[in-house]
Parts: sequence; structure tokens; C-alpha cells
Amino acid sequence: MTIFAKPIGYLLMGIYKVVGNYGISLILLTLIVKIALYPLYAKQMKSSSGMAEMSEKSQEIQRRYAGDREKINEEMQKLYAEAGVNPVSGCLPMLIQFPVIMGLFTLLRNPIKYMPASSTMMFANHESFLWIKDLAQPDMWILPIAAGVSTFFAFSMNSAMTMQQPGASAGQTKAMNAVMKYFFPLSILWLARSYPAGLAIYWAGGQFMQIFFNLRMNKVREKMKEERENKKLIERAERELARKKRARMKGSYQ
Repeated sequence: MTIFAKPIGYLLMGIYKVVGNYGISLILLTLIVKIALYPLYAKQMKSSSGMAEMSEKSQEIQRRYAGDREKINEEMQKLYAEAGVNPVSGCLPMLIQFPVIMGLFTLLRNPIKYMPASSTMMFANHESFLWIKDLAQPDMWILPIAAGVSTFFAFSMNSAMTMQQPGASAGQTKAMNAVMKYFFPLSILWLARSYPAGLAIYWAGGQFMQIFFNLRMNKVREKMKEERENKKLIERAERELARKKRARMKGSYQ
């Protein structure tokens, strides 16, 4: 992930030269990266939410055409087209974000390796910040707990927004989400106790931002849902008017 770590390293050095504090530089770097990736995240969540809302219809298709894989695929494609949802569009933003996130991890685990040689930056990652005496060393409790708790809430909100995906039973989805809801944050808490405190700051800060992004996306989803419901009501009213018009025309000819 050097191809991503080095440019981000230059960005971190530029921020540090302006603010002169490594801890604040990491927080600002987190803000910049998360804001830059937000459009991709929003696209991913909208696609995932759209697919989740089609879950009931997709299960009906699978029941109706059980054993006929070709027909299931054909009907699912029609369903995606009618709903205006592309199943691949939900994966692409995640694939784009992943190397950037891994580049950040690579950089923050060994920042000097991926930043230009500079006497200013040589000891910057060893600076103190708040209660942390050395940002290159692990913080054993406060940051790991913050990282774990923020991950728990961010993941819980993601799960609530995407809900059940087509092709998976309700029981499977619920069980998988329950395991990940607790296992993933606990894993982050454990790992953060062995990673440099600077990396834990990035992860905890990023997850807290993710919570605010999720709140924003939830409002967007509610608005989209309201628009879809209004569209359905209008279409239903138009069909009813058309039916009554046909009935009147039929009666006038008789």
C-alpha cells in the first residue's frame, strides 16, 4: 500500500508544518480523508439501502422459481432495473475506499518510512498529546476503549440502515450482524492496545465521524423513502383515475 501511504504521508507532513502538533495533525488528516471519502460512502449506503428494501420481493422470486437459477437471475435483473438499483455499485465504493484506508494504516504504523526525510518530522510521531506521552507507543486503555465504543455504535447504525440483503434469510442476517456487532469492536479494542496511539486516534476519530455520517445518511434515506411512498401514492391514484375513466367510457357505449 506504499502507493497510497506516501501521498498521505506528504499530506500529513504539510498539515504538521502548518499546525505544529502531531496529534492535531492526525485529527485534521482524519477529517480530510473521511470528508474526501464521504461521497463514496454515501453512494455505497444508498445502494445497500435500496437492495435491503428489495429483500422481500427477492425472497418471493426465489420461492416462486425455486430450482430455476436462470429464471431467478432474470427476474432479479428485472427487479433491480425497476428499482433503479445496481448491485455492483454498492461494492465499487468499498473497493475504492479499502486501499486508501490500508494506506493510512500502513503510514501511521511507521510514519517516518513513508514521509520525506526531514529533521522536523523525525521525532514528530514521538510527541506527547493530551494524556499520551508518546504517540508512537500504544495507549493501553482510553484510546482503545474510545475506538471500540465508536466502532460499536458506527457498526450498529450501519447494520440498522442496510438491514437484510437480498439472497440471505432473516435468521442468517440477524445472526451474522449480532456476531459482528460485538466481535468487531472488541477486536478493534484489542488491536488498538498494541498499535501506536497515533493510529488509534485516527481510527477512533474516523469512527466518531462515521456516526455523524450515519445520522446524515439516515435522514437522506428517510427522505428517499418518503419520496418513493409519495410516488407510489401518485401512481396508485393515476391508475384508479384511469380505471374509473375506462369504466365511464364503457358505460357510455352501452
